[in-house]
Amino acid sequence: MSTRIIVLAAGKGKRMGANVPKPLVEIAGRPMVRHLLDSIADSDIDERPILVVAPDNLSEFHEVCSEKDCDYAIQEEQLGTGHAVMSARDNASGADTVIVLYGDHPFISTDTIKKLDEVQCERQATITMLTTKVPNFENEYRMFSSWSRIIRNETGGLKRDVQIKDANEEELKIKEVNPCIYAFNAEWLWEHLPEIKNKNASGEYYLTDLIAMAIEEGEAVVTIPVKPLEVVGVNTHDELKTAEEILG
Repeated sequence: MSTRIIVLAAGKGKRMGANVPKPLVEIAGRPMVRHLLDSIADSDIDERPILVVAPDNLSEFHEVCSEKDCDYAIQEEQLGTGHAVMSARDNASGADTVIVLYGDHPFISTDTIKKLDEVQCERQATITMLTTKVPNFENEYRMFSSWSRIIRNETGGLKRDVQIKDANEEELKIKEVNPCIYAFNAEWLWEHLPEIKNKNASGEYYLTDLIAMAIEEGEAVVTIPVKPLEVVGVNTHDELKTAEEILG
């Protein structure tokens, strides 16, 4: 079975006051996306990961990953994660599995990428996803408070993924959260991506909507636990500081 890895990297660095795209902001002297690309390379899963970038940032990314080592897909407008993945559909044509990672998540390890691919293939799941549990939502774990909560059923299986805006008081206390890192059955993914709606305040198409679709259809959704600091995202100055401390 073949796997393609898509790295969503079209985000801007405005919230960090950066004059480069967010994935190119440096951590420990190297662009954060480079840390992720090295982990992907060491996994030996996809020798040419697909980077989804904005049209005006392509040349900057070429300096970090040349066209000899990466495929590029252009997201003409930043209309959400679902839209970004759809931008890479042609590049990922023919793959059995599609893994979606993020250019601003620099700490995903080679072992985790390999496990995500292995579990997806072994279980023949529709979606295999990472989840993480935090001890609290304070200090270095504060950033996780805005992530959607994982709701389990009586047997421990995934029941729902609840966005913060939809969570009640009890659900907000749940400390297992969704970092939105997935491996998809490619055929199912491309069939269902066009069904995502953008009826939300941002007018964007969210990849997380696919979780609800899969559960509603009775499809197999498998979860893999990882340590919180491995799935740290870097969006603000505080998160950048935390990332520097992790690598320091």
